[in-house]
Amino acid sequence: MHSFPIHFHPTHSSGTMVAALLSDLATEVIIPVCAVIGILFSLIQWVLVSRVKLTPDRNGPSSNNKNGFSDSLIEEEEGVNEHNVVAKCAEIQNAISEGATSFLFTEYQYVGIFMVVFAILIFLFLGSVEGFSTKTQQCTYDVHRMCKPALATALFSTVSFLLGAITSVLSGFLGMKIATYANARTTLEARKSVGKAFIIAFRSGAVMGFLLAANGLLVLYLTINLFKLYYGDDWEGLFEAITGYGLGGSSMALFGRVGGGIYTKAADVGADLVGKVERNIPEDDPRNPAVIADNVGDNVGDIAGMGSDLFGSYAESSCAALVVASISSFGINHEFTAMCYPLLVSSIGIIVCLITTLFATDFYEVKAVKDIEPSLKNQLIISTVLMTIGIAIVSFIALPSSFTIYNFGVQKVVHNWQLFLCVCVGLWAGLIIGFVTEYYTSNAYSPVQDVADSCRTGAATNVIFGLALGYKSVIIPIFAIAISIFVSFSFAAMYGIAVAALGMLSTIATGLAIDAYGPISDNAGGIAEMAGMSHRIRERTDALDAAGNTTAAIGKGFAIGSAALVSLALFGAFVSRAGIQVVDVLTPKVFIGLIVGAMLPYWFSAMTMKSVGSAALKMVEEVRRQFNTIPGLMEGLTKPDYATCVKISTDASIKEMIPPGALVMLTPLIVGTFFGVETLSGVLAGSLVSGVQVAISASNTGGAWDNAKKYIEAGASEHARTLGPKGSEPHKAAVIGDTIGDPLKDTSGPSLNILIKLMAVESLVFAPFFAAHGGLLFKL
Repeated sequence: MHSFPIHFHPTHSSGTMVAALLSDLATEVIIPVCAVIGILFSLIQWVLVSRVKLTPDRNGPSSNNKNGFSDSLIEEEEGVNEHNVVAKCAEIQNAISEGATSFLFTEYQYVGIFMVVFAILIFLFLGSVEGFSTKTQQCTYDVHRMCKPALATALFSTVSFLLGAITSVLSGFLGMKIATYANARTTLEARKSVGKAFIIAFRSGAVMGFLLAANGLLVLYLTINLFKLYYGDDWEGLFEAITGYGLGGSSMALFGRVGGGIYTKAADVGADLVGKVERNIPEDDPRNPAVIADNVGDNVGDIAGMGSDLFGSYAESSCAALVVASISSFGINHEFTAMCYPLLVSSIGIIVCLITTLFATDFYEVKAVKDIEPSLKNQLIISTVLMTIGIAIVSFIALPSSFTIYNFGVQKVVHNWQLFLCVCVGLWAGLIIGFVTEYYTSNAYSPVQDVADSCRTGAATNVIFGLALGYKSVIIPIFAIAISIFVSFSFAAMYGIAVAALGMLSTIATGLAIDAYGPISDNAGGIAEMAGMSHRIRERTDALDAAGNTTAAIGKGFAIGSAALVSLALFGAFVSRAGIQVVDVLTPKVFIGLIVGAMLPYWFSAMTMKSVGSAALKMVEEVRRQFNTIPGLMEGLTKPDYATCVKISTDASIKEMIPPGALVMLTPLIVGTFFGVETLSGVLAGSLVSGVQVAISASNTGGAWDNAKKYIEAGASEHARTLGPKGSEPHKAAVIGDTIGDPLKDTSGPSLNILIKLMAVESLVFAPFFAAHGGLLFKL
């Protein structure tokens, strides 16, 4: 850590306030340097992954490992021809990569049109606030000073919206590229040992995590500096325009999550229903026509969608913190270092995650299957502990010892240790949510084992137990979120909540690494099955995959928890910006908003689940048609037509992602324009309160059903063996539960956190317009 240029000399400050120890110059160096370090680290990891070759060795199967002697491959003992296997893996990987790329390109064409239309909307709405005049106007919060015109805010908000959208799309796309690059390599490494396969999968996850965290930070930092050239001393207008960045990030994430989620689950449900339940062939069997679409789906939904989603959270919590800070003493006195506190926290986060990653790949080696889950859990613990130290350092050198924070019209005095505690509360709440999620979704603990046990009496009891588990798993996370909201709000008002959300997301690089690890190992298992590798390799990839299911659930827990905090912070910023003094639940305007807002997550879930259902129906029909009409398909003599299934999934998800997307994007605009800011504040509060519950329970229910099925299939314990091998009655019941849980855990649940955040950030961006011209119906 000692390489940072930290100059201990006080900068000019306003009389009584003691300025930060970190000079503005040092801040301007540290942030981009950390981002560049993150990008370089991810490139190094990528180079290490690419060392696994996908072309068969001509000189026989001896591949050197890092100690210089050759690892024996399982294949050698069993006499399988290695050339065929490697060539097959490469071929399957190619098919998956092509499918994913073509889907994302199709999706981005539609999303691109939306981006342009929405950018124009932002410009028109915000430009019309002052009737498109180019004259300077009074500042919103400090009436004695003059600020840049509303037209400038409109233009710059539009630019930052486009920047956020492009960064978000890029995050998702790069993640998908890396995942499809690494999946076959993980399969090939699994021939040597579990540990080697784990490291490849984990490294590729890290590539994505670090690229995303560093890119998000770098683009945001550069945007602020470029906008500053125009805005100069008008920081209030500057950071108001920056909020567009968060809106762009999340609106792309919405389409990525919903589109990807519908794609992956249509394929998954279709493949499972016909393959496992009707035809009794194993999962990922190459005879199943939907199998390529299923593996493509893991990449576009869990990786591209998740990447955009967490990027959106990160961008929004930074924007929320910056907006509140710009009207506090940091912004009024133009203290650049203190203003950049959120960015400094994220910069340290990248360094901390870098050290944490080395623990999984270099300091501590995974040797057996039982080491996988602990290794991933340690990632969370180590990053949280180190981050606590990192935040302490940043809080004490980058912040003045006391300062004021804007709190609904008054300035509240805050000390730097209080802000440190705010960030820590968020950080540790994230860890708690992660562990509770793991307890409820991992098959090592009793909740999932009870669900598996209930499969004895059929699918109905399995469904009942699974739903109950999901509802129960909401309790502790909600308390964790509630406590962190209370603590951070009482210390530092809305700014406290924004930095608490940032604290939860500060270890985003590690969080994404363990999250992207899941789909990569899932794909690796699919490739092993399709390439006809031996049973023992499939066991290894299954072990990697079961751990991956849990980490994916943990990642979703993080995303939902941070979404709750982020949207509350954005809500606070919106209320301040719209000039509402107090949100009174007892006024009819607000209450109707509240009750309608609470309904939105259900409407949204209904749309997404129905979309998955109807897309899966088309898929099932196509898979059945192929089994019935293509001669020699069941015997494995002819290849199925994979491309048609991929096309069905693509078309269905593109068509079906538009209505739920429109619901989320249009609600704030319609409510704000016709019913005004009070009703809109009710809608935001309502959707936040109900969305979090629905999202957590949906994700955990689905994850538990999936792992209950895996628990029965693996047969690792005496109890699991009594439930039968694959194909027994309890196993069939478990497969049905898993199939019901698929749209819950991968489409509705994860998309809901975007609904919560997106409506809040959109309301904040359009707040000047709503405050000036909103509430048409009540003005009649």
